[in-house]
Amino acid sequence: MLEFALDAHRGHFHLEAKGRFDSSWTVVFGPSGAGKSTFLRLLAGLDRPDRGSVALDGETWTDTARDIFQKPGRRSVGLVSQQPALFPHMSVAANVGYGLAGFDRHQRDARILEMLALVDARELAERRPRDLSGGEAQRVALARALAVSPRLMLLDEPFSALDGAASDALLSRLKSWLGERRILTVLVTHDATDAYASDAEVALFLEGRIAGVGPAEAVLQTERQRILSRLGDG
Repeated sequence: MLEFALDAHRGHFHLEAKGRFDSSWTVVFGPSGAGKSTFLRLLAGLDRPDRGSVALDGETWTDTARDIFQKPGRRSVGLVSQQPALFPHMSVAANVGYGLAGFDRHQRDARILEMLALVDARELAERRPRDLSGGEAQRVALARALAVSPRLMLLDEPFSALDGAASDALLSRLKSWLGERRILTVLVTHDATDAYASDAEVALFLEGRIAGVGPAEAVLQTERQRILSRLGDG
């Protein structure tokens, strides 16, 4: 279970999000500028809130009241964003294996191949990032984040460079793999299709606040009615 109570000002933007995610797969849905990416950075420890807390399965990662702040490397978090941020001087295989310090060579090589197969990218193993397309780079970044088996997986629109069919296929495989390993996952998207396709709990973000949490049909129907109501009032 992921619990959070976050208050953060970033310029004129104010994020104030409080709640908990009990589902193993939660989709954070909302328009651009709603605070979704800022929310993930606060969960991952890449940014600090002005006030608030973050805890996973009872382990506190952030608590400003008690001056607790675990650095990202100690949180066992995988984060994949739209920008893959691969190491340009390393091969794809070396990028995927970067965090596998506790593995011997045989285990490391096997793990790298397993992760590349999961994201349908085994043929890319010896390439350099400069030789990859946008979609290929996103697959490799995902494989690198998964390789260390994090306790919490944060996905910030990681399939934006893939076409619809490829994105849906990868999402299905990924959801199954993470579910089998009980890795709690939060997927950020502004595409309602992702919310419905993944059959997940949905958290609706609007203007830095969580406007609703629940099944996609219920949460997104509420948002649809709100928009229609505003149009009618206009």
